[in-house]
Amino acid sequence: MKKSIIIIVVAILSLQTGCKNKRDKVPNMETLANKETNLIFPKGNEVNNDNFSGTAWHERLVTNSDVFDVTIGNVTFEPGVRNSWHSHPGGQILLVTAGKGWYQERGKEAQLLQKGDVIEIPPDVEHWHGATHDSAFEHIAIGTKTHLGAAVWLEPVTEEEYNRLINK
Repeated sequence: MKKSIIIIVVAILSLQTGCKNKRDKVPNMETLANKETNLIFPKGNEVNNDNFSGTAWHERLVTNSDVFDVTIGNVTFEPGVRNSWHSHPGGQILLVTAGKGWYQERGKEAQLLQKGDVIEIPPDVEHWHGATHDSAFEHIAIGTKTHLGAAVWLEPVTEEEYNRLINK
């Protein structure tokens, strides 16, 4: 399985490195939210649940978790949108492909994320991720060891928690 994940990661990064388009020149990523033609992967469907603070999209890229024991999806957040606190029984890997965002583990300082960053989240670590106030954000989310179970969703990130990051 490690070999499969490495091959997928190399393919994604190769596509991203070779992709030069308007999106790369627009700091606030306006084209990300409005023009799917500039995206490497489809933006997907709007997420309609209480686990996101606003408009986000998700496109499942690998759907056969029974064979690969992994899920891979492209997630796009509008500026200011983040997901709720959550954890993954099998862990998660995030590959940032566009924009600027935040990642925070419970009890730790938030980390600013930018295109090219990779976050390795160990199993059962409570965390959240999402866009900065002034930029859309896109990442590939890899759910590992999916046989251990789906994401465990917790409470939303409060406005107070999120707004502390404005001046960082």
